[in-house]
Amino acid sequence: MNHLSLIIKREYLNKVKNKSFIIMTFLSPLLMVGIFSLVAYLSQLNNDKVRNISVLDESGLFHSQFENKDQLKFEILENVSLEEAKKITEKSNKYGLLYIPETASIEDLSKRIVFYSEDSPSLFVMDNIEDAIQAKANSLKLTEAGLDAALVKSLKVDIDTQLETFGGQETSKLGSGLKLIFGGAAGYLLFMFIIIYGNMIMRSVIEEKTSRIIEVIISSVKPIKLLLGKIFGTSLAGISQFLVWVILLMVLSVAVSAIFGVDFSQVQSPQQEIIQQAQNSPDGMEGIFVDVMRELNTLPIANLIIMFILFFVGGYLLYASLYAAIGAAVDSETDTQQFMLPILLPLILAVYVGFFTVIEDPHGTVSQVFSFIPFTSPVVMLMRIPFGVPLWQQLVSVGILFATFMGTVWFAAKIYRVGILMYGKKPSYKELIKWLKY
Repeated sequence: MNHLSLIIKREYLNKVKNKSFIIMTFLSPLLMVGIFSLVAYLSQLNNDKVRNISVLDESGLFHSQFENKDQLKFEILENVSLEEAKKITEKSNKYGLLYIPETASIEDLSKRIVFYSEDSPSLFVMDNIEDAIQAKANSLKLTEAGLDAALVKSLKVDIDTQLETFGGQETSKLGSGLKLIFGGAAGYLLFMFIIIYGNMIMRSVIEEKTSRIIEVIISSVKPIKLLLGKIFGTSLAGISQFLVWVILLMVLSVAVSAIFGVDFSQVQSPQQEIIQQAQNSPDGMEGIFVDVMRELNTLPIANLIIMFILFFVGGYLLYASLYAAIGAAVDSETDTQQFMLPILLPLILAVYVGFFTVIEDPHGTVSQVFSFIPFTSPVVMLMRIPFGVPLWQQLVSVGILFATFMGTVWFAAKIYRVGILMYGKKPSYKELIKWLKY
């Protein structure tokens, strides 16, 4: 094991002392914060933009419906024709002209309203306009039918179904979203970590193979120790880089927000008006906050953290060993493409199963099966755990994952032992199988 620790130390120091590694460690957070700052700044400019709209209401029914807002200002035009209204709007450089004609019925009116503008208007603007007109039109339609619109509105009942388990534990519809966010974030983080640092391990093996350094090292160290040393050393370097990224991102985000006044909360689409309306409603924000806190309290936080670490480590080590085996089997990075697809397919499949199956039926047959398959379990099981998975299932899945890792290391070491000394020939799958028999 002394050789293993030396190899781990060597791999770790080689990575963290590499100039490109150091540059990307500090440059990547700067680029990410810069991009987000730019997007937030542009979104802030867009959200602060006031859109002035002219309204020509020939029906005379909707004047009172158009209330000025922070980003929407309405100007009612009277005693002008449609052509004159268009000219007035264009000359004053207004955002657009809303034309409501006079019709015989509300049905005819709903099909003849036109919004004139230089370019296609935003969905945010049109949603606000249509909501204002629709509320009044529905009220007029009820009155036209001889019904009291105010009475009908007061008789309307909003159904808010309460969710509760058979054991008496209260949940909410918001909970499924929170659970999906956790599972999705965990799966995506693992996916990216495997892609970035798995490739780093593969490139490291290829570089040592092409430089013939490996021929000296392999004479005194067993292949499996060399393979494990590369995996663990590169993994520690990756974790160190990731922690630096997290710290720098937090510091830079606070600094940019304080110095330049960039509000990162502005990175949102105008369609989030629904959320803003909920916040502005009488108990909107309080209700959302209560639901969020209640759901967070019901989540098995300790279980999630422990299992996230185990599945994250196990999943990464499993795929890292395969990346190392590919690096040993080829002479250049361009030759790795034929072997990459079989590695990436299970990861992609796991993400799809997680988002399209687990959220709908976390305890169904498909979800359970894929949460035990070691090549998909790190993603699928992490997405299932927030919905409540028996501890024995989690432990069995972790056990299978680490047992598969040990088997994969043996498998990869066999390829590594032969492939690391092979040059000048692209190996096929048939040859890889032969190498396993040596």
